[in-house]
Amino acid sequence: MLKITGEGTAHTCDGVPGGDFRPGGARGAGGLTLPQLLAAEAAAEEKKKEHDNRSVIMIFNLGAPSQMDTFDPKPDAAAEIRGPFAPISTKGDFQITEILPRHAQIADKFSIVRSCYHTAAAVHDTGHQMLQTGRLFTGGINTPHAGCALAYLRGQKTDLPPHVVLPEKMGSTGGNLPHGQEAGFLGKAYDPFVLNTDPSKPNFKVPDLLPPAELGDARLDRRRRMREIVEEKVKDFEASPSAKLMDANFAAAYRMMTSPQARAAFDLTKEPQALREKYGLNRFGQCCLLARRLIEAGVRFVTVNTFLTVFDEITWDIHGSKPFTSIEGMKNIVAPMYDQAYAALIEDLSERGMLAETLVCNLAEFGRTPRINPAGGRDHWPQCFSAYFAGGGIQGGRAIGRSDPIGAYPAERPVDPPEIVGTIYKSLGFDLETTLPGPAGRPFPLVDFGKHEVKELF
Repeated sequence: MLKITGEGTAHTCDGVPGGDFRPGGARGAGGLTLPQLLAAEAAAEEKKKEHDNRSVIMIFNLGAPSQMDTFDPKPDAAAEIRGPFAPISTKGDFQITEILPRHAQIADKFSIVRSCYHTAAAVHDTGHQMLQTGRLFTGGINTPHAGCALAYLRGQKTDLPPHVVLPEKMGSTGGNLPHGQEAGFLGKAYDPFVLNTDPSKPNFKVPDLLPPAELGDARLDRRRRMREIVEEKVKDFEASPSAKLMDANFAAAYRMMTSPQARAAFDLTKEPQALREKYGLNRFGQCCLLARRLIEAGVRFVTVNTFLTVFDEITWDIHGSKPFTSIEGMKNIVAPMYDQAYAALIEDLSERGMLAETLVCNLAEFGRTPRINPAGGRDHWPQCFSAYFAGGGIQGGRAIGRSDPIGAYPAERPVDPPEIVGTIYKSLGFDLETTLPGPAGRPFPLVDFGKHEVKELF
């Protein structure tokens, strides 16, 4: 829509000033006429339509991988810094370590940003907030997860929700703070749908797609017999003004529970067993496969939590002693599972022609200390870490930015959380100055003014 904002200045729907507005469509030399402005607006709308099919899979590596031991090896550093893993060549213009051999084989399809950092406290929760929303939660203002903002801005494409979290939302990581996986100030209407179960279980079912337990077999049988009558009445009801009075959240939930498309999207038994095995018959592997199915069925944004907590579970949180993980545990358990599933996901998306329209971003809350600690692990380190991106307009095979010789600080092209989240929004086709309705009606830009995407990735 064209907006005339006073002082003779025209703005397009993207908020871009179009210059002085004068009657008759005339402007001074070098300016745009009204027809030209309208044409520019139409072109902007077409661009939005082009990006409407863009979707995102965010893989959040809860616990935080060690950059030196994965995507930013330091083979020339001292042993207590470089760690036990050798660098290997890849199909990209960078090296990674030997614990991620499948990544090396598809490195032409993703690019790494090796100079990420943030300045908040070195606790998991704050990093979760910043890397998923672009902001630290302060003053009682919780910025929405990027997937929730997308749900607000573009809504549903199908009966499936616009944003799904797999397998569950993040649990306790020690800080007792919000993790940034909700809609925040947008309100609960834009919260994600959460699977709340393990898709690798033999009899995997989605709890929220099952009828309530109190409905016995007899009652269900009566309802089945009434199905044909109900379906006809539902058609009439959906066309009536009364339908508009139904609460939007209830309507969306009802549509999903009764939608054959939704049930089919969550049904992993429809996948060949060989493909399920290629992803890995574990929670993370099957979550990645399910993410692909959901995107294929019309979900706009899927967040996959690699792990749910850092306590008493083998994760990326390699402090070296219990209840945390050792470097050996990362090598023998975490890395093989993760490497297998990620490579399978990227290959699957690519083979199906989906990768160009699906951004896959792999994020974490921080990095790890350059020097190995006395327990044989590495501690929290937000001063420098790596993130990587594939698909969705990203050019693969490159390393953006550079850390110093020991992986402690960015040495070239530092990248902060608003730029990382801004890269997600840019892939989706948004102007980063697009605003969301914040508390008390205050407009909030998607990321702070002055922040940009990592342009070198595109």
